[in-house]
Amino acid sequence: MFGKLFGKKDKEQAHKPDSPEIMGLYLGGSFELDPLKLKLIEPTLKVNGAASKHLIQAVGKVILDTGGTMFRFYTDDDAFLQVITDGGETENHITDVKLWYFYDTKTVGSETQWQELINNGISQPVYSLDGDDYERVWDAVGEVSPPVAMTETTFEQDGDVTTTDQFVMLYEKSISEDEVEAMLVSGEEKIVGNNHDRCLVISTGFNLSPADIIING
Repeated sequence: MFGKLFGKKDKEQAHKPDSPEIMGLYLGGSFELDPLKLKLIEPTLKVNGAASKHLIQAVGKVILDTGGTMFRFYTDDDAFLQVITDGGETENHITDVKLWYFYDTKTVGSETQWQELINNGISQPVYSLDGDDYERVWDAVGEVSPPVAMTETTFEQDGDVTTTDQFVMLYEKSISEDEVEAMLVSGEEKIVGNNHDRCLVISTGFNLSPADIIING
């Protein structure tokens, strides 16, 4: 369904050939969102002043334990368009598309703080953010639902390729009969020199459909 509605880029355009691509999205490309959708949904969201036009400045890829793939297209509006596939990496395998905005980032300064975050801070039955409660989506069998571990490889326009280990949990709250606002809580860790660079990243996002996105190429 997604493949029929998203445009294709010109294959001869200059861009990094090794960076992930899907749905006509690629490093250095751009896309637009339906401004009417943004106008209607934004009053119910945490984000303010969301842009309708986005330039892709970096691309991330995660191979999921479930056999699927997660693509992330980081934009110039402090956001990322996330595309998840299952069973393959083409438009026909897409199962979920969301636009996320970074809400808050905090540095984790010590090993003790990091272990407390992983064990108790990221995954909670209900996570409160700015006076609103979000319910945990990824519940495990039993009393404990640990954060999901994954590794993201990120490709940047200057040719740099970095790897980040992430421990994440997904939450949602209802904003209408048919819509939810999602929240992603992530403990992120990368090695810089001989040191661990760790932070807690909170992002909020919302679902998109094929008709909401225009690929500029």
